[in-house]
Amino acid sequence: MTQDPRANRILLLNTLAFTVCFAVWTMYGVLVTFLADNRVMDLDKAQIGWLIGVPILTGSLFRLPVGMLTDHFGGRPVYAGVMFFAAASTTLVSFANDFWSLLFAGLLFGTSGSAFAVGIAYSSVWFPREKQGTALGIFGVGNAGAALTTLGAPTLLARLTENGTALDGWRKLPLVYAAALGLMAVIFLIFTENKFIPEAHRKTWKASLAPLKQMRVWRFGAYYFLVFGAFVALAQWLVPYYLNVYGLSLAMAGMLASVFSLPSGVIRALGGWASDKFGARTTMYWVLSTCAVFFLLLIAPRMDLTSPGEGIMADRAGTVRSVAKDTIIVDDSTYRLRPAPEREQNREPEGTLVWPTFRSWQEPVVEVGQPVKKKEILARGITHVYFQANVWVFTALVFLAGIMMGVGKAAVYKHIPEYFPQDVGVVGGLVGVIGGLGGFFCPIIFGYLLRWSGLWTSCWLLLALISIGCLVWMHLVILRMGKRQDASASR
Repeated sequence: MTQDPRANRILLLNTLAFTVCFAVWTMYGVLVTFLADNRVMDLDKAQIGWLIGVPILTGSLFRLPVGMLTDHFGGRPVYAGVMFFAAASTTLVSFANDFWSLLFAGLLFGTSGSAFAVGIAYSSVWFPREKQGTALGIFGVGNAGAALTTLGAPTLLARLTENGTALDGWRKLPLVYAAALGLMAVIFLIFTENKFIPEAHRKTWKASLAPLKQMRVWRFGAYYFLVFGAFVALAQWLVPYYLNVYGLSLAMAGMLASVFSLPSGVIRALGGWASDKFGARTTMYWVLSTCAVFFLLLIAPRMDLTSPGEGIMADRAGTVRSVAKDTIIVDDSTYRLRPAPEREQNREPEGTLVWPTFRSWQEPVVEVGQPVKKKEILARGITHVYFQANVWVFTALVFLAGIMMGVGKAAVYKHIPEYFPQDVGVVGGLVGVIGGLGGFFCPIIFGYLLRWSGLWTSCWLLLALISIGCLVWMHLVILRMGKRQDASASR
């Protein structure tokens, strides 16, 4: 199959449209945090999680029907329709006054997220099979729209609200996003051409849904739940994370959050190339393994605590003759103690701490003249643990995790045209639904985990468990496939 000379132009416009749609889709990550942080609206952590997740839910659920519509009617009218509807819905956010009105508006403009299913199906029909991985990886660069929001929206909000002196200026932000969507839709209609699966190869609606019975589709969806859904969740969740854990400004929090989301979106093109060259399966092994490692490293929270340490017990019964901060004498036996260090002694400057620091000492619990029994405690041990969770180390780990998630997004979608070449729209739509549901459920679960545990790092434990679960599932399936191939070869 030769490549249509118009393919690259269509891919470029698809990617630009997806970037704008993705920026709108993740708008609440910054906007809701701004409203809560400046007490414009009284929102608790769980409500913030719901508001961040609700647009993701709508965009996810609509991916399947939108993908099917694209297969039947082509990407040009469906993509433009999605953008026009989302633009109209985004304007409603500017009239919101409470949690429920924000929730309703989020449900509507969340349809912008369904643009992904349109773009996947619309892009794939323009490219031969051997180039689809790279093409879909380039299209996925539109994920960088999340970084545009986390990086640019805080600065834009500061200008619109005159640096917080006119807080009601936040209502102009949704209008800016709506205008961008509307303009992109017009450009898209002018410069694109429609193309879809020929009618002779087109399936009925019922036949189109048949691949959904295959477990492979749901397994791909589980991978995408992690590499895409968790990516969308973190792209928004990291803003309040930086604000609360590290006490940064909204602008700085947005900038560091973009360190996660911007490279992850851009690197997706490399993920498509790697999937074409080395295979999607090999690529996914690396993605799931490294994500599990990075998330496990991020679990440890900032801590400053004391715990019982190694104490000193009497070797034999006797009477305490002397008690000092470094020795205790019982009859003729001398027991050496580690004295408590000075508070400032051996403490590194705050900005240089990378690893946890441990300090242990013993404090006497007996007095002179006190009779003691064998094995009785003479001095209790105390251990002090301090872990800064250095913000730059944290950001570096998050950056690396984001890179691997970006590669993984392309690898997942490389599977689809290989296994389901005639059903890219519907299968890609379902996988997108499942992945998008990760973007919906993860912020909500993050919020409740934070409420129950009081630890912001509880979100990393959840993601580590999902990574390990996906890795084990994939490995078991591959082992089962290998056994079947060996059995067939031996016949």
